[in-house]
Amino acid sequence: MRCEFHPDALAEYEEAARYYAGCQEGLELRFMASVEAVVRQIAAAPDRWRILERDVRRCLTTVFPYAILYTIESDRVLIVAVMHCHREPGYWRDRLQENAEPSGPPNSASPSR
Repeated sequence: MRCEFHPDALAEYEEAARYYAGCQEGLELRFMASVEAVVRQIAAAPDRWRILERDVRRCLTTVFPYAILYTIESDRVLIVAVMHCHREPGYWRDRLQENAEPSGPPNSASPSR
């Protein structure tokens, strides 16, 4: 199934990658690979992960303390947050009410760079 990022989720993803780039050379690439691997897994089997709240599901990344929160829409998977697991829970809930256009290339499991 096609995955698209909510604009705020894409911004979180990019912000986290910039943070890791400043920590250690190449660490942002490892982070991005971890997130993109999870996005591919979600695209392949979106029902696999449990519902966190309402219709939002959560899949954890490996190595990095991040969760990908997403909903299954009729024609796509919408990634609503790339959430640091130690961040205030629920900050992303208002994104479910918005009718914002998702970001990222169509038919892609990862955002464009």
